[in-house]
Amino acid sequence: MFQFTDKDFQKIEAVLEGKFINEEHSKRMVLENSDDNRKISLEIYNMIPIGKQHGNLISVYTTSAHLQLHFCTGYVISEVLGEVTFVAELQGRLSGLIIEKGAACSLYANVDAQLLSGDFTRLGPEVMLSGIALSLAENVLPEKLFP
Repeated sequence: MFQFTDKDFQKIEAVLEGKFINEEHSKRMVLENSDDNRKISLEIYNMIPIGKQHGNLISVYTTSAHLQLHFCTGYVISEVLGEVTFVAELQGRLSGLIIEKGAACSLYANVDAQLLSGDFTRLGPEVMLSGIALSLAENVLPEKLFP
């Protein structure tokens, strides 16, 4: 089962250009973008009790929303885009929480993993966006999802 290490936290800090603060049960990073008047707080809870199981919880607080990704199974860094995509997979369905160094975030939930390896041009634009956004995560997902 995936677990965040100190090296993972260092990689995330580097791409988001922020610093984690150790909290009692989590690591927290605050990102600010004064030009766009945005501020978010990213919290990573490493292998905590979630119901009857243990898993990773990613939590993001913005000025107008609170987003959570339960049972995070991995992440992908894009230095070019300046973002980290946290993913959770369950029974062929993906959820992804994308954090940008510019203090922005996006959430895609319950996406069919088959969309990631398909032909994006055959999808409607409202569906295409989630497939493209999460396609970076394809290499951290189980191979069985892509026959």
